[in-house]
Amino acid sequence: MSAGPWIEHFPGNLVWSNACLVTKGMAPYGAVAPGEIDQVCERLRARQSEPDAWREEWCAMGARLEKAGDAAEAGGRRATAGNCYLRAGMYYFTGERFIPPGELKQETGRKAIELQTKGIERRFPNIEKVEVPYDGATLPALFMKSPHASGRAPAVVVFDGMDNCKEMSVLFAGLEFAQRGWHTLAIDGPGQGESLRLRGLYARHDYEVPGAAAYDYIARRPDVDPKKVVVMGYSFGGYYASRIAAFEKRYAAGVAMSALHWDLAGWQREIKRRQDANPKGTPQSTFHFRWIMGCIDDAEAAIEKAKKFSLTDVAPKISCPFLIVHAQDDGVVPVANAHKLYDAVGSKQKHLKILGAEEGGHYHAQADNRQVGIDYIADWIADNV
Repeated sequence: MSAGPWIEHFPGNLVWSNACLVTKGMAPYGAVAPGEIDQVCERLRARQSEPDAWREEWCAMGARLEKAGDAAEAGGRRATAGNCYLRAGMYYFTGERFIPPGELKQETGRKAIELQTKGIERRFPNIEKVEVPYDGATLPALFMKSPHASGRAPAVVVFDGMDNCKEMSVLFAGLEFAQRGWHTLAIDGPGQGESLRLRGLYARHDYEVPGAAAYDYIARRPDVDPKKVVVMGYSFGGYYASRIAAFEKRYAAGVAMSALHWDLAGWQREIKRRQDANPKGTPQSTFHFRWIMGCIDDAEAAIEKAKKFSLTDVAPKISCPFLIVHAQDDGVVPVANAHKLYDAVGSKQKHLKILGAEEGGHYHAQADNRQVGIDYIADWIADNV
């Protein structure tokens, strides 16, 4: 199926179009505004050959909204300030995406997280910023308490993808889960969000370690039923959730909101080949994978490390109820991988849902329509946990 302008905003420029769609996908949750996105993209349309254009335009919109938020805050309009800060932070996060690792990237990432946090604090008083003890340090997370829960309630632990953050998942997943009476712990694990940007924690293949840390934290909370905690990951987090479900048996169920590539090293080698031929021809920047792996100056070392990221001997160990939701037209991770993961999962209670164009949410990790994917996931959790 050919992509329309909503998905392919910059024809022939997949790296920008994909990043733009991820940002657009946050519009239903008030975290961005279509009109502001349109303003930025119209300015970018004529600047695709300029290396700093992406950062300049998105961060300029972020700065404009940050200033508006400061003015609203000074005038005692705290709710309006929160709206401005949240959108500003999301635009800074988008602008940071293609800045190479270094001081500017770190400062832009810090600004994004700071503003996102200020926005969330003002708009969602039921979200609490928490620290999850982990490996002698802590992992930053956001806990959304459901206003519809009483006593000890079910909870979902959500790990991000390769280029997302807890500030996004706590909204597009947590808001729906909260409506159903479940709490959400949106967490930046190693190689993700704040953990990567401000704490230098790189990705690791044995994600059952941060997965166990997240469970230990949430199960101790007096408002959570420790027997009804689900682990979920989206995009690259589909690998993480699968790995956690296989080895951390205390989770009641697992959800992969998109299956990851079976052979991560082989996939990244192919991505590198395509990027060498056309830097605009893949959804990733040329450095992002090396960065999350902690091998920014050595592509081969990053690919070598990726060899450990495999579900071949892992998926058969999954014994809890497990759901895979994947997009039929996924241009990032081929749909065949979802079928392969489903076949390999050892659980007797497993389910595969492929979303097509007629249902919506048919782009990678449902970035084109997150609600469709989350609704399906929430309904499945309600039926199986």
